Amino acid sequence: MDKPLSLWSRIAQALSALGRGEGLSSVFDNLREPPERSVAFTIAVIALGAKMAKADGQVTRDEVAAFRRIFQIPAGEEVNAARVFDMARTDVAGFDAYARKIARMFGPGADVLKDVLEGLFFIAMADGDYHEGEDAFLHEVARIFGLEECCFRAMKAAFVPDSAPDPWSVLEVAPGTPIAEVRKIWSAKVREAHPDRAIARGLPPEAVQLAEQRLIALNAAWEEIRDSTAHP
Repeated sequence: MDKPLSLWSRIAQALSALGRGEGLSSVFDNLREPPERSVAFTIAVIALGAKMAKADGQVTRDEVAAFRRIFQIPAGEEVNAARVFDMARTDVAGFDAYARKIARMFGPGADVLKDVLEGLFFIAMADGDYHEGEDAFLHEVARIFGLEECCFRAMKAAFVPDSAPDPWSVLEVAPGTPIAEVRKIWSAKVREAHPDRAIARGLPPEAVQLAEQRLIALNAAWEEIRDSTAHP
């Protein structure tokens, strides 16, 4: 039995299928079937991350290292990841063109789009600073993705230390919501964030730590609200 191709080999195949003169954003037109959604997800995060790197004017070593931490790129496969990054960085298409194609592929508001946005926040914070250009970039990507404003604020609260995070924002509930309702919302979000569910919707196993990080943030928010309600 032939050994299954690695994620990065499948990415190389997707890039090689591009016609002469086609930009990287065209790759999303050929990755609509569920088996290839993990390829699409990975290319989406790397490509939009490369575009975002221009938002603060430079690509730092920390941002490059963030890609490696998200995707756990094995030795010998860095060339395929670097090719995606370089193609996106030099492509004349704007980041909005990428974001729109990704949104159409997964469907506006889809949970996997939240995964993509979380990956971008992870990269944005890799150097320890959150720049105005990055904020504007991520806000516009969230809008194109069809994500609610409260979703963007919740993600920002979870990733950006000085954004006055609060547990209500992380769970996307209004302060003072009855604790029983908060518990139901928390439970539903935990189920959706489970790594198995994340992989089923297109998150590659190589990036499963994004789902794990979301679980940590959700559980911490629930515990804070629960404890403050029990002991006002």
